[in-house]
Amino acid sequence: MKDRADAPARDRYAVAGHPVEHSRSPSIHARFAALTGEPVDYGRLPCPLDGFAATVRAFAASTGAGLGPARGCNVTVPFKFEAVTLAAGLTPRAALAQAANTLRFDAEGWQADNTDGAGLVRDITVHAGVALQGARLLLVGAGGAASGVLGPLLEAGPQRLVLANRSPDKARTLVDRHAALAAQHGVALHAAPLDACGDGFDIVVNATAASLAGAAVPVSGRVLHPGALALDMMYGPAAQGFLHWAAAHGAHGRDGLGMLVEQAAESFRFWRGMRPPTDAVLAELRAAVAGEST
Repeated sequence: MKDRADAPARDRYAVAGHPVEHSRSPSIHARFAALTGEPVDYGRLPCPLDGFAATVRAFAASTGAGLGPARGCNVTVPFKFEAVTLAAGLTPRAALAQAANTLRFDAEGWQADNTDGAGLVRDITVHAGVALQGARLLLVGAGGAASGVLGPLLEAGPQRLVLANRSPDKARTLVDRHAALAAQHGVALHAAPLDACGDGFDIVVNATAASLAGAAVPVSGRVLHPGALALDMMYGPAAQGFLHWAAAHGAHGRDGLGMLVEQAAESFRFWRGMRPPTDAVLAELRAAVAGEST
């Protein structure tokens, strides 16, 4: 057996945002490291609202006692749009979203990715067992969260996707940027205001911050087809209002824990070249969150 002194120094990663104190990412990536045997140390990187770039650059240049170099970071609210400006190269999905949730500190230039959409698609199709192909889908919101998931949702081939937002102009801008991708995959893509976005959708995804703010669900219950999947990107207590709304209208409610784990797995693959298993990690996380709420 190798002595601990012979073990490779662990590469350092962190989640950067404001706030990050309650982020689940460190525990998720610790489990990924244990399951894959990858030498990873993952922490939190609180960033002042006016100091994101400086904080991330300082982390990338830092050294840790007994640890290896900083290799990358996840980026959360409210810095996903700013993150792309720090990178020398963008993956196609980060370029289309114009937002990034993952940075990799390559020596020849930082690289940026957006793993949110891939995580959402995998959670819907694998964990929830709901087909996106041919579905009628409503995406509520047109901010950074929606920007990150719209492309992968279109690539999954729904029949129709409506992007609803309080500001229709903002939704139309996002729709216009994704029009070619929608056409390529045969998806009817439209922008709409919140109060006139249609009804009877098979899947409704809430990408707004309404749940986090404790506000009411921003669309009518008419948007839900009986038995529809209604997914809120938030989780824990923040998502409870949305889940109750979904149940009251005959839909299957789902929170964002599955998306959180799956997007983290995509980030891990972007950094380490391998995708960790997620089923056990998601089950453990659901149990932990449920235990905290009792």
